[in-house]
Amino acid sequence: MKYSRQRELVLQAVRENPIHPTADQVYHILKKDNPQISLATVYRNLNLLSQTGQIVKIPLPNQGDRFDGHTVPHYHMLCQQCGQVFDLQLSLLDGLDEQIHASTGFAVTGHQLIVTGYCPHCQQAGAGSTAH
Repeated sequence: MKYSRQRELVLQAVRENPIHPTADQVYHILKKDNPQISLATVYRNLNLLSQTGQIVKIPLPNQGDRFDGHTVPHYHMLCQQCGQVFDLQLSLLDGLDEQIHASTGFAVTGHQLIVTGYCPHCQQAGAGSTAH
């Protein structure tokens, strides 16, 4: 892949912002110091970076995609109140792809798990229930 300054800026913005930004958030982060960058350029580079495995695209139901610079396999939690996305290390599902293949013959190429609920901050603010 040919070097692109804009692509490098997009990659850096995602890696330096653990908030799992949307394309719009990446655009606004970059626009301050790079007024020439367009939203289309941000979208194009986010998609290219996710296709090449340099970042992870997190598709969220009823929301725009989020992007994660942490590419080691892990899961995510989505707060239904504030919309923040948090990383979740869950060893319980280690080897899931292999278990699926062993029991079904299905060749798994990947999977995503998104846990929904309310973050501690939103729980303290009275949003949602803390019950399991």
